[in-house]
This record gives sequence, structure tokens and C-alpha cells, in this order.
Amino acid sequence: MSINKDELYKKLADSVVNMDEEEAVNISNQVVSEKLDAYEAIDKGLSAGMDEAGKLFEEEEYFVPELLLCSDAMYAGLDVLKPHIETKNQGIKHKIVIGVVEGDTHDIGKNLVKIMLETAGFDIVDLGRDVPPSTFVERAKEEKAEIIALSTLMTTTMEGMNEVIDILNKENIRKDFKVIIGGGPISQGYADKIGADGYSINAAEAVTLAKKLVEA
Repeated sequence: MSINKDELYKKLADSVVNMDEEEAVNISNQVVSEKLDAYEAIDKGLSAGMDEAGKLFEEEEYFVPELLLCSDAMYAGLDVLKPHIETKNQGIKHKIVIGVVEGDTHDIGKNLVKIMLETAGFDIVDLGRDVPPSTFVERAKEEKAEIIALSTLMTTTMEGMNEVIDILNKENIRKDFKVIIGGGPISQGYADKIGADGYSINAAEAVTLAKKLVEA
């Protein structure tokens, strides 16, 4: 009898929401043994579960301790699945500088986007969390990056994204870099308002967006 992969991915997502590391590992191992697509399992399972946990956090049903336990379950599943991802490594590698803006130390979403982008064949320079706007610009110049990817989970630090674009404009180098943004409070409307080149709602969409921008 063939396995219903959508049901399996739903269980994987639930294991993250339920903060169940052991279950996340067990289901991830099942994904591997059934020879299902590890990238798809991360996207539709672990990432979807983390998105749901993020919504519960925004609705104040979950708080920071629960969010951290959800991320532990997600990382436990990632440890199993990541070695089985087929890395798309053809041709030139496009470089992306990524980080969480100053004032925010939540890097779960950023880490997931980083993994998905690496898997898609991008060369990632991870600046970590709580990164000043000027650092994004300086490193992007040093690394000769094509894209600057900015993340935040907090409304209070969103302005840092605008500051990065302001610095690029002041230095007359805005055209040299594509700027993409994402995170819980971010929307397409905010991306348009600050003049970002794109916004993605989740890690898989971030990959699609980045590919579109480097091919443009």
C-alpha cells in the first residue's frame, strides 16, 4: 500500500506545532525510507509547521518558550532530512547576503530560508541576527552579492529594512543590489512602501523570488 505523502507532511507539520522532537525525527526518517522528496518534506512539513507556530505566537496562544520548543522539533527533523536534499548546483552561483535586522534576535525563519536557498544552489553569506543596516550594505559590497535578504519577526524593527534601502540610495548603489524582505509582520504592501524588490511569505517562496530576480 502506497503512503499518502500529504498526510505524512501534515503529521510532520503537526509534530513541529506540538513541540514533539521525537515524532519529527520519526516522521523525517519515514520520509527518507519511503524515498520521498526531502526538500518537499521540509517545505510542506517542517516549514509549514513552523509557519503555524508563528501564527500561534502572533495570536498570543504560544509564547517564546513554546516557539523555541517548536524550533527544536523543526531542527531535529532538518538534521534527518538535510543530507538527503538534492542540491541544485549547476552553473554559476549567485551570492546572497542574509540576516535578521538590528533589534531582533529571532532567526528561526531566516535559518530556514538560508537552508532552502543553499539547497537551490545559491551562495549564502549569513550575517546572523541583530544586524545593523550599515553592516548589510558593507558586506554586500565586500562579497559582491546580488541580493540582500532581510528578515524580522518584530514590528518594532521593520524600519531597519527601510534604512538598508536608504543607505543604498544615498551611496548611489541601489541598482547594484536586489533587496528582498520577509518575516511575520511583513507584507507586500510594506515591501512596495519602502521600495524593496520583493517579499516572500515563506522559505519556498523566497527561493522562487530569488531565482526570478537573478534571472531578470
